[in-house]
Amino acid sequence: MNKNITSNLLCEFLGSMLLVSATTSSVVMFTNVLEANKALMLFANAVATAFVLIALIEIFGKISGAHFNPIVSVIVWLEKGITATKALWYILTQIIGGFCGIVLTHLMFWGELVEIQSGVLAISENARGGVSVYIGEIVGSFVLVLAILLLGYTKSKRASVTIGFLVGGKIMATSSTMFANPQVTIARMFTGFSSGIRPSDAAIFVLMQFVGAFLAYLVYRVITPQEVYYKPKSKKEI
Repeated sequence: MNKNITSNLLCEFLGSMLLVSATTSSVVMFTNVLEANKALMLFANAVATAFVLIALIEIFGKISGAHFNPIVSVIVWLEKGITATKALWYILTQIIGGFCGIVLTHLMFWGELVEIQSGVLAISENARGGVSVYIGEIVGSFVLVLAILLLGYTKSKRASVTIGFLVGGKIMATSSTMFANPQVTIARMFTGFSSGIRPSDAAIFVLMQFVGAFLAYLVYRVITPQEVYYKPKSKKEI
């Protein structure tokens, strides 16, 4: 790999790791450590996720594009912003980064879960299913991807803040609490904390996320002129 792709992947890894850690650590802090009620925990999770996401986009956005999300990488590939090979590397890196984010959360809250004390990551048994929940995941993914596409199309200078506020708001305003990210969903299978999701539900969540993303892409192509906004910086990216 050339130096450019290496720096891109490192940014995607770090961003994905820190994003997952923020989304799960805030739940652990308010549920297990502070023993807050569910309403306060959800609000804290939304605020923490929004704040951290805004910062991560600002930090890594101009280097890797700050995808941190496989559905975003796929959509950018469809818009010819990155090559298929680079998109695959991004997705793999994001998933590895997300898993490391779960490990990081467990290490930070070592004494809060028995499985951590024995050095074993638990497979979640936390059920998150049902038609209404899956619809919520489609809605969250749809809004997120459409926002990213239109903010890119209009070359908004407030993209990081807009996306952060959007994600934080939709965490509190969707029945699924808006995962809207396959790598986050996969990572959250590997925790015994309440932020986890059992693998059978996670698979459907990921499917719903791609459904929402592709619906957003179709709407985007209808409401904007048929031109490609995301353009590769060079033909040789890898």
